[in-house]
Amino acid sequence: MAIAMKDLPDTMISPETGEVLYRGVRPFVVTYKGKSITVELPGYYPQGGDEGIHVGDDMAVTDAALRALKEEIEGIPSPATIRKLRLKLKLSQREAGGLLKVGESAFDKYERGLVEPSGPTSQLLRLLDHHPELVEELRKSPA
Repeated sequence: MAIAMKDLPDTMISPETGEVLYRGVRPFVVTYKGKSITVELPGYYPQGGDEGIHVGDDMAVTDAALRALKEEIEGIPSPATIRKLRLKLKLSQREAGGLLKVGESAFDKYERGLVEPSGPTSQLLRLLDHHPELVEELRKSPA
């Protein structure tokens, strides 16, 4: 289970150097295929230094930035985009997985960011976003 930010102490001792590290954020650049986003990366940092220790959900901000870049550059929908589309189409996760023939648990994994949808699934999601009426066609198709 991830550690909640509020449950973290303000300081910790570096296991490598023995110096006191302070809870804070530092700018961190996430780059994908030549495009970059700078995020504020939480962690424990030494006074006047950038090398840090990250615990709990600290790295979630970099994961989200990478997913945003992949969505922008390659059209791979982010977990938030997938969830938003599924809700727009009024589908449960199981129903969406069944209709798109990707397995009943696939949308749970997509929306939690555990798995990225394949290229064809991403393309189908994009089509359904622009033409939601196609869901009815999928419902009519034989299993």
